[in-house]
Amino acid sequence: MGRRTAEPAARLSWPVAVLAVTALAFLVLPIVGLIARAPWGELPELLVRAPVLEALVLSFGTALGSTAICLVFGVPLATLLARAGGWRALPRRLLRAAVTVPLVLPPVVGGIALLLLLGRRGLVGAPLEAAFGVTVPFTTGAVVIAQVFVALPFLVFAVEGALRSANRRTELAAATLGASRWQVFRFVTLPLVAPGVAAGAVLCFTRALGEFGATITFAGSLPGVTRTLPIASYLAMQSDPDEAVALALLLLAVSLVVLLSLRDRWVPGVRA
Repeated sequence: MGRRTAEPAARLSWPVAVLAVTALAFLVLPIVGLIARAPWGELPELLVRAPVLEALVLSFGTALGSTAICLVFGVPLATLLARAGGWRALPRRLLRAAVTVPLVLPPVVGGIALLLLLGRRGLVGAPLEAAFGVTVPFTTGAVVIAQVFVALPFLVFAVEGALRSANRRTELAAATLGASRWQVFRFVTLPLVAPGVAAGAVLCFTRALGEFGATITFAGSLPGVTRTLPIASYLAMQSDPDEAVALALLLLAVSLVVLLSLRDRWVPGVRA
């Protein structure tokens, strides 16, 4: 056996290193500033205030509800996206573009679009109110709808990636043994991609928890009804900055927990 040539150590030129450190500082220093200026001594008192607890319960409840909805509809959509390889190029691209739009669309624009669809004069909202007397905007349900709109692609793409990397021989074997397509999907495909589904659900929940633009545009800011943690934090900046910082720290803590829990177990290509 020949001697294995040692790979040269990767070294960056000083201009690249300086630019990289500057970019890293740009990302990290705002978080450092938030942590440094946090009222740590008053934090417990701030987090148990009635408006904060109200926003906290509402945010976690709606985020859990929207995540459940995303799981019900997102996993089949991800399966459709993963199995669309045999489609013609244009339909496949249009399908992917439709799923990607909420990721690149400004959240406020998404809220306006939802309002024009489900508002009192919207394409669906007007006949819905006329037929059943149901009004969607500025309700807790509107918060859930806004969260589903912005968070669904995170789940879809996470599950799609898991489906594409999964070994399909087990599915083919189950089909050969007489299992129906539904049985194959339920008892073979879903267990195979369970880590991807879990990762997508966690990312979906976090995105829903932090949603602001579409929510405030479509659902407003009614205390106890539509005022979630991000909206409460934004409004608190005008009257009680310490409370706003406390809410921001709470959201930051949730995000860090998500990042630490995902790591390389559920996100391919990422190593601790």
